[in-house]
Amino acid sequence: MRVEASRLQHLMSELRKSSSDKNTPQRVLTKCGLSSKDVAPDAKYFDYDKEALFVREACDALNDVTFGARAGSTWRESNSLTGYISKYSKDLRAAVENTARFHELIDPAVQYSLRVSGNSASFEVTWKDPSYARFHRHTEFLMFGVLSRMRAITQTNFFPIEIRFDHEVRNSVEKFQRLAGFPVVFGAESLEIILPLATLNLPIPTYDLRLREHLSDYGERLLSERTGGKLTLRARVEGLLTTALPARILAADEVAASLGMSPRTFARRLKEDDLTFRSIVDDLRCDLAKTFFKDDMAISEIAFALGYADQAAFSTAFKRWTGLAPREYAITH
Repeated sequence: MRVEASRLQHLMSELRKSSSDKNTPQRVLTKCGLSSKDVAPDAKYFDYDKEALFVREACDALNDVTFGARAGSTWRESNSLTGYISKYSKDLRAAVENTARFHELIDPAVQYSLRVSGNSASFEVTWKDPSYARFHRHTEFLMFGVLSRMRAITQTNFFPIEIRFDHEVRNSVEKFQRLAGFPVVFGAESLEIILPLATLNLPIPTYDLRLREHLSDYGERLLSERTGGKLTLRARVEGLLTTALPARILAADEVAASLGMSPRTFARRLKEDDLTFRSIVDDLRCDLAKTFFKDDMAISEIAFALGYADQAAFSTAFKRWTGLAPREYAITH
C-alpha cells in the first residue's frame, strides 16, 4: 500500500531531534530499506509498511519505547484531503464524521468511527488489514497523532478521559502516563480514544462551509475513481492469523476455508507467490515475539500468546529463527 510521505517526513524530523548520534537517522532508514530521498521535502509516496517499520526501528535505536507516541503528540499539521476537510468543519464531531468516509484515501490500513454513549464519546479505530496490528509502536504513533490533530484543529489543549490500546507494555505504562498527562490503558479490548461528550461540541475556528463542501465533493470523486488494490494473499493470511491470537494459531485448512479456498487451492496459490503457510506462520511469530519482548512481556507469556504448548517449544523455535535463546535476545535487545 502506498501512502503520502508527510508522516514519514515528520517521523524523521522527530528522530533527528531525539538522537544524540547524527548517524542514527540514516541507520534507521537503511534498516527499513529506505533512503534519504524517501524523506526529502519533494517525496510524495512510499510503502505503508515502511512507516510502521520505521517507528519500530527508531524506538529500538533510541532505546525509547515512547518515541512513536511522542512523535504522534507533535503531529499538528496535515496537508491531506481529510486534513483540510477536518480543518473546515464546524466542530469536532463534524470533523470526525466528515473525514471518516475519506480516511482510506490517506491510510488504507485502518478505519475509524465515532460512538456516543452516556456522557462520553468513543473514537474507535479498527484495522482493515489486521496484519499491521503487530506494529505496536506505530499504533501508538497513530493514536497519539489523532489526538494531536484534534487539538490542533480545535486550537484547544483538551484532555481525553483515556486512550486505550489492545496490546500490553507491562513495565512501561508509567512512561506513557507521564508523556500523556492522562490515563493510558493497555491490554484493552479495542483501540479507542474516550472523550468527554462536551468535547464533540468544540468549535473549529477555521470553519468554512463552502470549502468543506467543495473538498467533500472532491473526495467523493476520488473514491468513485479509486480502483483500490486488493490485499496480497500473504497480508490476508497474516490478518487472519493475527486476529485469532493470542493463544491460538489457526491451521492451514481453517485459513483456507476463511479465504473461500480448498486446502489444495490455498497451497497452490501460496506456491505461486513463493510462499508456504509454515513460513508465514514462522515469520509472523518471530516478528510478534520481538515486539512482545519490547512490550516487557515474560517469556512464558509470549509462548502462550503465540500459541505454543509450553515455554520450551517457544524457546526452541525462537533460537531457530534468530540464533539466540529468548533470554539472550531480551538482554541484548
